[in-house]
Amino acid sequence: MAHNPSQLLPSELIDRCIGSKIWVIMKGDKELVGTLKGFDVYVNMVLEDVTEYEITPEGRRITKLDQILLNGNNIAILVPGGSPDPE
Repeated sequence: MAHNPSQLLPSELIDRCIGSKIWVIMKGDKELVGTLKGFDVYVNMVLEDVTEYEITPEGRRITKLDQILLNGNNIAILVPGGSPDPE
């Protein structure tokens, strides 16, 4: 079976995002945008210069954080270089 060099494993894609912006959509009503500093085999992630977007009954709440550790079990989607639409 020939190896296709254009195929990229998920962990390789995340590794290429270290040091750049990433949009993390969590299970539930939170989304985060920040600079990826590192991750492990469980996709626990450390982000810096984070903006957290949370949907509440009162509307969308935005919180700024210096640094955060995310549990990989709660991550639903990763979007390299992305960010949520401003409203």
